[in-house]
Amino acid sequence: MTRTAAREIAVQLCFAARAADADVDGLLEDFFSPEHYESLGREDALYAERPDEKQLSYIRSLLSLTLEHREEIDGLIGKYAKGWRPERLSRTALAVLRCAVCEILYMDEVPDAAAINEAVELAKGYDDADTVAFINGVLGGLMRGEFGGQKE
Repeated sequence: MTRTAAREIAVQLCFAARAADADVDGLLEDFFSPEHYESLGREDALYAERPDEKQLSYIRSLLSLTLEHREEIDGLIGKYAKGWRPERLSRTALAVLRCAVCEILYMDEVPDAAAINEAVELAKGYDDADTVAFINGVLGGLMRGEFGGQKE
């Protein structure tokens, strides 16, 4: 499984966690149970391969950090969402943005450019071109505004 696939699974889990108000451990245990994951694999190629320990650790970290820092992340999204209100975004686009901002802020092992590029590519599979451009603009604005275009 690629990091891209693991990221998409994490985004879907972030979406599910917010919808169900679930705890991370319970959500991951249920989601990755052999029966459930196998049934997903029959329906969607994304789940054809089970994540290895490194990928599961990444998914767990991204999901936990995104939920733990959601208020701060949403505040930054709101700050750089020029002309858009969060309720105007699809819940999927918001999950993509939250995960990308989380990677930029809290996951030093993920290069910022990779977090932005992956978020944009992932959004293309779920949303229209305007939303994809919006996601790119918010993330670019975050990088310019919070880090002056550079981050250590």
